[in-house]
Amino acid sequence: MSDLLNSLSLSASGMEAQARRLRHVSENIANADTPGFHRKVISFRSEKETGTVTVGPVRLDQSPLAKVYAPHHPLADTTGHYDGSNVDLVIEIADAREAQRSYEANLRLFDQARQMTQSLFDLIR
Repeated sequence: MSDLLNSLSLSASGMEAQARRLRHVSENIANADTPGFHRKVISFRSEKETGTVTVGPVRLDQSPLAKVYAPHHPLADTTGHYDGSNVDLVIEIADAREAQRSYEANLRLFDQARQMTQSLFDLIR
């Protein structure tokens, strides 16, 4: 019985982690055209004792910002360039799909463990 409850906890932590990842990916996509925007990146950690997944701190991607040529832009320098963002939409969409699929896999595991737990409670009654 404790293994089933542990499964519920593990899959719930996985769903929470992927939901936070998807939120940051969405913010990155929304700000892809924002001048000076640095992509947000999160990391995951597994707790050794419980096996649950925790989300590490949000970091800003320090890769160079794209130089955009737009001489009439208010942020343009004397050469007509300004700093764009370092968001690559292809990478963000791939990350979003991966986060969504991982969330769905954890949801299926959670639902199966919940159904098995409910079946055990029905037998006890």
